[in-house]
Amino acid sequence: MKKLIYIMLASTLLFLSCEDVVDVDVPEGEPRLTVDASFEIYLNESPVTIEGYLRLTLSAPFFDDTIPPVTDATVFITNLEDNSVINFEASDDNPGFYDPVADAVVNPEFNTQYELTVIYDNETYKAKTELFASVPINSVEQGDGTLFEGDETEIIVSFADDGTRNDFYLFDFDFNLLEVSEDRFYQGEAFNFSYFYENMFSGQEVTIKILGIGERYFNYAGLLIEQSRQGDAGPFQTPPALLRGNIINTTNPDNYALGYFNLSEANRIQFTIEE
Repeated sequence: MKKLIYIMLASTLLFLSCEDVVDVDVPEGEPRLTVDASFEIYLNESPVTIEGYLRLTLSAPFFDDTIPPVTDATVFITNLEDNSVINFEASDDNPGFYDPVADAVVNPEFNTQYELTVIYDNETYKAKTELFASVPINSVEQGDGTLFEGDETEIIVSFADDGTRNDFYLFDFDFNLLEVSEDRFYQGEAFNFSYFYENMFSGQEVTIKILGIGERYFNYAGLLIEQSRQGDAGPFQTPPALLRGNIINTTNPDNYALGYFNLSEANRIQFTIEE
């Protein structure tokens, strides 16, 4: 596929400008299965709340606006401790999304391995993970600090790390704003940090989340967030470069899938922006 990119070149010495047309050859490989399977478990809420999604799509060329959904796969999650199975079926309302069948509930427990299986186009894809622990958010308050533009809104988030383990966190600041962190520099300590929003208004509500994640997902999500900032895509949409997660094609390893299977304990707090 060829795309024309117009690059404006400005010369500060001659105060002249010109326009060059650059022909870019974009490699276009075979579509790959992309698996986005991420669940958040809010154990501190009563009743326990489980949120998340399981979405199957095919990778699309970088400049394409449409992402083809996969609607004819067989999907299930197996508890490898007791071999119980939760089956999923394709959603009638949201092509590409898969929901637990009937009244089945995704209710993972700590210290247990879970295996996702996706059978598509006569090939079997698998991924294993476990439920990763999080910590509560102790407080969220609005500060008066700014960054470069001077009109940002500062939010100060406080929490206490669990000193009995090595933790990795994914922070969700709403509006597809994500950051990752590890406790290497604040192991077992109370910790607070500032996050700066742009274009906020008084009375606007935001939901801030802290998710426990594994080290491998920490590295994967960090690269995905970094790549998403190079363009206009959201953090977990198709990235500029192909990032391989924990999905393995057990039938044909060369035809690997993209995406990730993740289970996170999560905590959240709502906050209202002040003047």
